[in-house]
Amino acid sequence: MHPDVSADLESLDATLTTVEKVMDLDELRRRIDELEMQASDPDLWNDQEHAQSVTSELSHAQSELRRVSELRSRLDDLPVLYELAEAEEGDSAVAALEDAETERADLRRDIEAMEVKTMLAGEYDPREALVNIRSGAGGVDAADWAQMLMRMYIRWAEQHGHPVEVYDTSYAEEAGLKSATFAVKAPYMYGTLSVEQGTHRLVRISPFDNQGRRQTSFAEVEVLPVVETTDHIDIDENDVRVDVYRSSGPGGQSVNTTDSAVRLTHVPTGIVVTCQNEKSQLQNKVAAMRVLQAKLLERKRLEERAQMDALKSDTGASWGNQMRSYVLHPYQMVKDLRTNVESNNPSAVLDGDLDQFIEAGIRWRMNEGE
Repeated sequence: MHPDVSADLESLDATLTTVEKVMDLDELRRRIDELEMQASDPDLWNDQEHAQSVTSELSHAQSELRRVSELRSRLDDLPVLYELAEAEEGDSAVAALEDAETERADLRRDIEAMEVKTMLAGEYDPREALVNIRSGAGGVDAADWAQMLMRMYIRWAEQHGHPVEVYDTSYAEEAGLKSATFAVKAPYMYGTLSVEQGTHRLVRISPFDNQGRRQTSFAEVEVLPVVETTDHIDIDENDVRVDVYRSSGPGGQSVNTTDSAVRLTHVPTGIVVTCQNEKSQLQNKVAAMRVLQAKLLERKRLEERAQMDALKSDTGASWGNQMRSYVLHPYQMVKDLRTNVESNNPSAVLDGDLDQFIEAGIRWRMNEGE
């Protein structure tokens, strides 16, 4: 085996060993056994929310253990692929060596992706994520851009098998969305997606301009950790004003004939949340209260952080006004302005191919000491 290949395999082994230590595989196996016992309890589903939490954590833990075990197995098999290539002759040797090189490159990418996941060590990182998208400057193009971003994140979640629950979609009059709120319901989604927070900028030929001029649009992405029962976010009912109205769809049309949509206003802070995607007023109120709790938790977190380190700016400011640019015309490029990661395939990125940006964002955040 070539010395460069041997050195690279040693480097991969060192990285994977570090990942295994950080993940504490013995503790992970113990936790899986514990969760399997809870999941087999016939009384578990008496409390549906707790049951879903247990089964979700179990599924995630099993998946993580399986992933790291598969990486170790692939790394152990890699020297054998090179030995087989050396034993071949002619075209067969060339093809076998190409297979080994491809697997080594794929394995490096997969081990580095696993390494990034071990960097999610923040207090709220293990939580599910609540994503809020708002259209910014740019009129109807910005509203369309907000809808494109929502689709991008939902497609990313679907490709990874993460369930999504949409709480609210406020449609703009001509096209697109004024705002949308949805949850990505899998462990570590807050830690993963929080690096997507900030202003996203789109440059393209406007499909809404009959003169075909180039248009720049902006949309804001906010990512919050989903509130858990241990958070003690108590909301006084007297502090909340509840308004009900009819849900509306694209173009302002009324979706139903009852006042099932709910708007909650938290009077002390002025925070307003809406939910209109559930079938009943009660369901919408429960979902809206979840969103309000998440916003108040984030507010509390930022206040505590500001007290601890008054000189350090909060997430919203430090991640800048523009964190990523998507250019569809006059050339094709997506560029992250913090990490300098680029892609020349915007259509793939807008279709959910976000991993390289998210992984680079997590590394950037760790280096910045966020």
